[in-house]
Amino acid sequence: MLTRFLRNRSALAVAGILLAGAPATVTALAADRPSAAPARGKPYIETRLLFGTARPDGGPAVTDRQFTAFVDKEVTPDFPDGLTVQTGRGQWRDAHGTIEKERSYVLTLLYPRTAAEGSDRKIEEIRRAYEKAFAQESVGRVDEHAQVDF
Repeated sequence: MLTRFLRNRSALAVAGILLAGAPATVTALAADRPSAAPARGKPYIETRLLFGTARPDGGPAVTDRQFTAFVDKEVTPDFPDGLTVQTGRGQWRDAHGTIEKERSYVLTLLYPRTAAEGSDRKIEEIRRAYEKAFAQESVGRVDEHAQVDF
C-alpha cells in the first residue's frame, strides 16, 4: 500500500515538472505557425429579435401572414438594406411562472457600429410595436459585435 502511494506521488511530481515547462514549448510552437487570417469586413452590430406567436390571453397565434405584414410595415422602412427571418420553436417562462412553448420567429439585423445609437431606438420601437399589436409580454433581444463583409 505504501509502495503504491509513493509511486502515485512520484508520478504526480513528474507530471507537474513536465507541465511546468509546457508554456514555453507551446509559446515556441505558436511563434512558428503563421498568424490567423486577417480580419475581414467592417465593424457591425448583429441584433437578433425573438418573437413569440402564442398570445397570453389565449387568442389565436400570430400567423405567417400577420408576421410578414408586421415586418413589412414596422421593420423594413427602418432597415431597408436587408434582414433575415427564420422560423423556430421556442420556450420561455412567462410572468406567471408558466413555461410557454410556441412557434417563433428570429429576425436578424446587421448595421454598422457607427449607426448603433439610431438603430437602437428603432429596434426598441419595433419591439414595443409587436408587443402592443399581438398582446405579447416581451420580445427578446440579443446584440453581438461582428465583422461583416458583403
